[in-house]
Amino acid sequence: MDMHTVVVGTSGTTAEDVVAVARHGARVELSTAAVDALAASRLIVDALAAKPEPVYGVSTGFGALASRHISTELRAQLQRNIVRSHAAGMGPRVEREVVRALMFLRLKTVASGHTGVRPEVAQTMADVLNAGITPVVHEYGSLGCSGDLAPLSHCALTLMGEGDAEGPDGTVRPAGELLAAHGITPVELREKEGLALLNGTDGMLGMLVMALADLRNLYTSADITAALSLEALLGTDKVLAPELHAIRSHPGQGVSADNMLRVLAGSGLTGHHQDDAPRVQDAYSVRCAPQVNGAGRDTLDYAAVVAGRELASSVDNPVVLPDGRVESNGNFHGAPVAYVLDFLAIVAADLGSICERRTDRLLDKNRSHGLPPFLADDAGVDSGLMIAQYTQAALVSEMKRLAVPASADSIPSSAMQEDHVSMGWSAARKLRTAVDNLARIVAVELYAATRAVEIRAAEGLVPAPASQAAVAALRAAGAEGPGPDRFLAPDLAAADTFVREGRLVAAVEPVTGPLA
Repeated sequence: MDMHTVVVGTSGTTAEDVVAVARHGARVELSTAAVDALAASRLIVDALAAKPEPVYGVSTGFGALASRHISTELRAQLQRNIVRSHAAGMGPRVEREVVRALMFLRLKTVASGHTGVRPEVAQTMADVLNAGITPVVHEYGSLGCSGDLAPLSHCALTLMGEGDAEGPDGTVRPAGELLAAHGITPVELREKEGLALLNGTDGMLGMLVMALADLRNLYTSADITAALSLEALLGTDKVLAPELHAIRSHPGQGVSADNMLRVLAGSGLTGHHQDDAPRVQDAYSVRCAPQVNGAGRDTLDYAAVVAGRELASSVDNPVVLPDGRVESNGNFHGAPVAYVLDFLAIVAADLGSICERRTDRLLDKNRSHGLPPFLADDAGVDSGLMIAQYTQAALVSEMKRLAVPASADSIPSSAMQEDHVSMGWSAARKLRTAVDNLARIVAVELYAATRAVEIRAAEGLVPAPASQAAVAALRAAGAEGPGPDRFLAPDLAAADTFVREGRLVAAVEPVTGPLA
């Protein structure tokens, strides 16, 4: 486990800290200010709990049952019951990193001092994270409104020592056993605490933050593969000139063009137009790569703004205000996060689509400007990369289905009290699949483009130094170069890992300098 420590204060957290805790096992500590804020807000809740007037979440039922005033002796049972009844998820288990992000982000809101949760409950949340205990959370159960209710309830159930959880060794055991093995005392929830542990956008936000980190890498990787394809197709790099992109002021477009231009610096392949009938212009998938990649980059930037706002927010209902009020609100609604999750699925699908079009062009002897059919060693005897493009096309087709917005849907719940929901959790789940598919799509283009560049090099044309570095690193990673047909799946898997882990970017940056 990484010994890096993330300190949780009262003012939110950062995307970097989310990734550190979720993916790299960073330890979590509560700041002194957070502990003080927790204690202060708890005094307010305790005072309200002692009054005869009903206060939502403190001395009433929840959702459509909020009209019932709950007597003092039943309130602890109420808090336990909301966790148990709401832990109603179904389907496959959610990934460990998603659950850790979910728990960490709920702790972030709890530590703000606006939830009324006692300091010892927050400390138990940190202890569970630090012990590497991961509650079993299921795929289905959140509508993205009133919080990611079922997923967060399964996490809260673990804090109570109930339900199942995965230990640091990967074995699923009863949560009570795991807590005992790590010296953690289960919490006994009091007024408002059960509700406070469930009311947040934490699951969809955690998945958004991690998707943004993955997509940053994939967009830079796609700039590199687009440059390699342009080079292999003997395209012109004149369309990448900064003065052309300066007159259309979309920032991402200029960034992608600059990345491609730096990858192509020193190439002996670009700009030759060696056809019998010279091209006036390259195809859109080649010429417009900066415009498409750049528009996606700008969408990522907007999504990062939304994520940053949510990371700095306290998302709960009701909330404890510094003046002593406990007020109901709708801040748990996932619409802001759901929308950008869907936006990202759309741009990821379009990026995958343009990557596939370049791959197909590389394989088609009628459009590849002298490359062998399907980049085969002996076309007819060998099929080359024909079916690799089929696989890529199947992935692109699924990406288009995944791009259908989840946030455009709403299914009323809680006897029509919760009559408009965000479906943000569903948007996040399909985006994770889209990001996985995009890495595979980029990997197929990389595999095809590097083979095509090597074929050009064998004909005496000298690729750019950055291209040569990419080819060498990919071959060293286990994806072989041109030659007779062989079992192709392992090569594609090696290319996928190479792209997904950021090794393509790392391979070219010593030549190009840091790419955006």
